[in-house]
Amino acid sequence: MRLTDIHRCEIRPGRLVEWTLSPATVEVAAALPEDARPPAYIQESHIRTARSVRDDGLFVPTWLGAAFDIPGRVDLDALQEALRAWTLRHETLRSGFRWSGGTGDAMRRFTLAADAVSLHREDVGDFPDATELARHLRDRFDGVADALRWPNLIYTAVVRDDGVSVYMAFDHSNVDAYSIYRIPAEIHELYTAGVEGRTVPRPRVGSYVDFCEAERADADRIDGGHDVVARWREFIRRCGGRLPSFPVDLGVEPGGTLPEQKLMREPLVDAADAAAFEAYCRPYGGSLVGVLAATALVVHEIGGEPVYRTVVPFHTRSRSQWSESVGWYVGGAPIEVPASRAQDFPSALRTVRAELQANRRLSRMPIDRVLRLLGTDFHPTSPDLYSIVSYVDARDVPGAGRWPDLSAYALLRVSYGDQVCAWITRLPEGLWFAARYPDTDVAHKNLSLYVERLRDVVTNVARGGVHQP
Repeated sequence: MRLTDIHRCEIRPGRLVEWTLSPATVEVAAALPEDARPPAYIQESHIRTARSVRDDGLFVPTWLGAAFDIPGRVDLDALQEALRAWTLRHETLRSGFRWSGGTGDAMRRFTLAADAVSLHREDVGDFPDATELARHLRDRFDGVADALRWPNLIYTAVVRDDGVSVYMAFDHSNVDAYSIYRIPAEIHELYTAGVEGRTVPRPRVGSYVDFCEAERADADRIDGGHDVVARWREFIRRCGGRLPSFPVDLGVEPGGTLPEQKLMREPLVDAADAAAFEAYCRPYGGSLVGVLAATALVVHEIGGEPVYRTVVPFHTRSRSQWSESVGWYVGGAPIEVPASRAQDFPSALRTVRAELQANRRLSRMPIDRVLRLLGTDFHPTSPDLYSIVSYVDARDVPGAGRWPDLSAYALLRVSYGDQVCAWITRLPEGLWFAARYPDTDVAHKNLSLYVERLRDVVTNVARGGVHQP
């Protein structure tokens, strides 16, 4: 699934239908007792940051979503049941948080029983103009899939004679990119079974709510003297007392108002070049190492920083029970790539491999727990704690081969932020690049140059322009 935004996912006119959790379900949830399982650190940090930014007068939508087609005349009852069955499969989607005492500072979880969950369907009406429809969906998703409300998910369908396009949105607190990638195949399976009068055996899917409890219990066992905390403290010190930004000029004034962001998205290289690049990088650890090594060289060329410092995202689905689970299973590991030791691509590969081997284990400890233990040593100043360059190979996700035929996209909300968040995805058709970045002329120029030079490095390596290892 290509990562894009709601305005660039092939939206076509049609009749809009939407589903939200029913008023009866919301009423039951309001009276639920506390669920003792706590939020994950990443969830709590996300929601608290959203509240802090909102208190400062800025609304920053943070939802993620999925878009995909179901060909043929649609059975809306079967689609509704498929959406409900899928929702029940993932406990985090029927779990939320409330502040203690209504306005207190402690977050308390509540979780609905599966039999208390029902969907409310509403026929919104016809949208003959695709641009107006996209704008309506964006605004509706902003209002519903919001970190500071519950429920914070919404499902919609645009109905036409030749099929239906499904658009789903969730606040980030409940989903990551891999959760989104799995949605089209799972909904298709449930919908087809419903139309054909079959039942789909309910898979044994681990609960993200259980994962939150286990991860937090493990994280709370460490204190400020732990080796992981010491290593993060030293990394942040070398970053000048903050987590790393993308090391090129973005035209953003330090301490100024949070700028609006723009989306950049485009193919990077085709399948043949992606495969050749992977083959070259495999002895060093694969395409992730290659992308980071290439980035280190390119940003040094553009920005002149002597050391490329970044936090590398890794999934935390460490056990098979979490592999099909919807949730936010992401940690981060710090790496440093000195330009003096990365004069060329092979030496950059060796340096990145060594950094990842030494530091990847740090991603298993939630960074938000570490930052709490650092206390006054660290003060976050942005909704995005740091810039990222993420690499994911999505080719083995169930249904990936059908994504182009189904117009399947992973949706990203682009709103405000002073960081660069870039995602490079390996798809059957090649490498796809997407990034959100501050909407300044300087940032656009430098990020465009980064993508151009990154493509040059990948293509050069793929086509034999460097010595083989």
